[in-house]
Amino acid sequence: MRIDKFLADNSIGTRKEIKAFVKAGRVSVNGAPAFDPGMHIDPASDEVGFDGSVIKYEKFHYYMLNKPAGTVSSTKEGASTTVVELLADEGVKNLSPVGRLDKDTEGLLILTDDGELLHDLISPKKHVGKEYLVITEKPVSGDDLKKLAAGVDIGDDKPTLPAKAEMKDDGLHLTITEGRFHQVKRMLEAVDNKVTYLKRIKMGELELDPVLKEGEYRKLTIAELALLKAKSDE
Repeated sequence: MRIDKFLADNSIGTRKEIKAFVKAGRVSVNGAPAFDPGMHIDPASDEVGFDGSVIKYEKFHYYMLNKPAGTVSSTKEGASTTVVELLADEGVKNLSPVGRLDKDTEGLLILTDDGELLHDLISPKKHVGKEYLVITEKPVSGDDLKKLAAGVDIGDDKPTLPAKAEMKDDGLHLTITEGRFHQVKRMLEAVDNKVTYLKRIKMGELELDPVLKEGEYRKLTIAELALLKAKSDE
């Protein structure tokens, strides 16, 4: 791999900027200055430094975000802040959210530039479960829970697939394996209720880190990434 591509993939700068960095002697390979931006390296064995710090090569990037209400699950700029803009300081190109959360919905959102994993996780064929904490306008009855679990008519061609619905101390916990438009809200409307607060707390076996405040994010750990990849391989 060319050293300028290595540095660009690690968000050090644009190819033009990196060329200037290299010529200025700010880049090193195995402790020695590298003055040729076209120099070839082996990311697995060569140690690349920039301004004295070692750069660890990452082919793809994976982040967990506690999405705040009011942000849009999109990569395009508009009147509202996008979730990708919240990670702008990372300088990672081509980040995309894994699935979408409504503008007023909070909680767990994964962002990555790994297109293959993203596709697998949102594929309807994979049936990856998404668990939501739902606060409703009216109490949810036992009969409502049975209906939600069995699948309800939300006005589409087919009823929703079977779900997991249970009441806990903090509210209704609803786990669905689909991603239809406003699905959770429409499911509650189907049992004559209304969602007043919605937060995604789990995707597959990956849970939202309770330490993350709204709007905060961090990289996934190796163990967390393994949970997602294991689910995408099913």
